[in-house]
Amino acid sequence: MMKELMSNHVLPRLRMDLDFMPSPVADRPGLLIRDPLQYSDITMIIPPPLVACLEFFDGEKTANDLRTALFEITGDLRVGELEEHLIESLRDSGFLEDETYVGIRAEREKEFADAPERDPSHAGSAYPDGPEELAQTMRRYLDGAGPLAQDLIGIAAPHVSPEGGWESYRAAYSGLAKEKYADRTFVILGTSHYGASERFGLSRKAWNTPWGQARPATELIEELAAASPDAVLMEDYCMAVEHSIEFQVVFLQYLFGPDIKVLPVLCGGYAKSLYEGGMPEDDENVNRFLGALGEIGAREGKKLFWVLGVDMAHVGRRYGDPFTAHANVGEMAVVHGRDHARIDRINAGDAKGYWDLVQERHDDLKWCGSSPFYTFLKTMPQARGELVRYDQWNIDPQSVVSFAGMRFSA
Repeated sequence: MMKELMSNHVLPRLRMDLDFMPSPVADRPGLLIRDPLQYSDITMIIPPPLVACLEFFDGEKTANDLRTALFEITGDLRVGELEEHLIESLRDSGFLEDETYVGIRAEREKEFADAPERDPSHAGSAYPDGPEELAQTMRRYLDGAGPLAQDLIGIAAPHVSPEGGWESYRAAYSGLAKEKYADRTFVILGTSHYGASERFGLSRKAWNTPWGQARPATELIEELAAASPDAVLMEDYCMAVEHSIEFQVVFLQYLFGPDIKVLPVLCGGYAKSLYEGGMPEDDENVNRFLGALGEIGAREGKKLFWVLGVDMAHVGRRYGDPFTAHANVGEMAVVHGRDHARIDRINAGDAKGYWDLVQERHDDLKWCGSSPFYTFLKTMPQARGELVRYDQWNIDPQSVVSFAGMRFSA
């Protein structure tokens, strides 16, 4: 009786914050699963016949339901071993919402909170992990760019893979003279892809890259945390894995040397405003944070330089759309026009006009940079922008990301 009860237990939910994509391994087709938050360092490939079985890990279906499905797939009554292997593999990888995952997550978050420095999480994958090779790559991206930019207060650059978006990175970063900007504190507003809505991630840690260590603007970080404690996630674990800030630090260090001073802010989405209406600052905690950051901006003035690590539209099957997207043609030609309408509002410093466009259809363009842009517009209302370059890139054969290089003056 006990064995029967155990065999019919409800299966835990599969984590929905995982990455799911077709296997890129030619001799191992199926569905690749990995953890973008890096709680787990395991990558799994589910064979094609078993992919449909993942729907049984929804927190409602039972082990018996899974066993029945496996029998229908295999035609073999002896599916117990296959069932057990699938459950154990998902559980031991930390891919299920169960006690194993809770323990893995708690351990990783404590490791990050206790660490004195933030180590690079994308070196060796998105960019070279050796100083010399990285310097050669950055020269290829940036050298020979246009004339020096005059009197800027900030830029917006992509956070898409630099190899895919290097021309927009170059458009944003080119012409920043070392003697003019090297001693600034770089306020980096990055997209928090995995963070909580209406919250801002901060960290007191130094930022390590293959070139060395960028210093945190500790006093300003503490000021923000004290002024708006309910809006801030201090030592936010998302900082450990987020690329939208890391890529900007690497570009800034190439231009100004390793020992730059940074104030990194991860901006969570403004989902409450997006889906319920009103403005983001209608949330009291968001309002306090924007006010505190605005006060710092007004007081520090040209001691600061603002860097937005932002992408724009995400369109195509990878992002849940029922069609294949190709850069600059078909549906993406329409996206081009809609992107530019938003960019025009940003360049005009029109925060409300920009957010009105974002709210249309609950941001069906899926601008992952929407909250950093709005944060900047509310914090620096005097800023006026210039679009230097706009790009669309097929991140895979069915999906497109748009992004731009922009400059801001006051």
